[in-house]
Amino acid sequence: MSRIRRFIQTLSLLLINSNYAVFQKFGIYQGKFKQFFSPALNCYACPLSRFACPIGTLQHFIAIRQFPYYVSGFILGLGGILGRLPCGFFCPFGFIQELFYKVGTFKIRIGKKYGYLKYIVLVIIIPWVYLSGEPMFCKFCPAGTLEGGIPVMLSPMRHDLISLIGWHFYFKLGILILFVMLFMSIKRPFCRFVCPLGAIWGLTNKASLLSMKVEKHKCTQCDECREVCPMDIRIYEDPNHFDCIRCFKCIEVCPENIITAEFMGVPIIKKERIPISVKVGGIK
Repeated sequence: MSRIRRFIQTLSLLLINSNYAVFQKFGIYQGKFKQFFSPALNCYACPLSRFACPIGTLQHFIAIRQFPYYVSGFILGLGGILGRLPCGFFCPFGFIQELFYKVGTFKIRIGKKYGYLKYIVLVIIIPWVYLSGEPMFCKFCPAGTLEGGIPVMLSPMRHDLISLIGWHFYFKLGILILFVMLFMSIKRPFCRFVCPLGAIWGLTNKASLLSMKVEKHKCTQCDECREVCPMDIRIYEDPNHFDCIRCFKCIEVCPENIITAEFMGVPIIKKERIPISVKVGGIK
């Protein structure tokens, strides 16, 4: 499953950012696909981006004081079916965080209670956007800086924008550098502590059609699940915790084989138990 997930993450990165015509004529894609959303946080202003960002669009409608029916339906509909799985399989920025974490440096463990920070961000952002009339999260989002800001500033467009480069761009660049440093020491820190899209999808985890199940009475709490979890959670404490991105890595490593992914109550991913007699016989 890990190899399949890596393949899907790579494919999603390439498809969401598939405006390869930019290499012939540089510019921000404004074609028909921009009326659709990427199933993840992905900057609208990225020259390669072919789809709209759900959070960017959500802010746009809040800023102009119109109810965001279309984007709300997309976010809640996808979350209602898959929960936070898109964060684990489709999000380019989440994928980038996981790659940076593989860099050999010291690691820091942050308790799951700090995951509530992203809900504070969400609560602050919504009224701030409404009152200011501006997409305020986009003004600080490190994903936007990496995917949109830097490529544009390195492109032929920079000659038209050079007069606009000021303290705000360097401030955003500083935020990105800080997060990149955190990426190497903390598992997916942006997803866990900041991302408003992840916060919304996290709320759907307990009610989504796709769910996780753990036979807790058989769990030895060996924490093998936490060791491989990209979000650093113990799934046996809460199988549908708001930070679970349904990557299914815990299913692969659980020595007791007691973790299952279910869709509408029907098991769809489960590692089969190896009979004790087979283990003892050394045929495992």
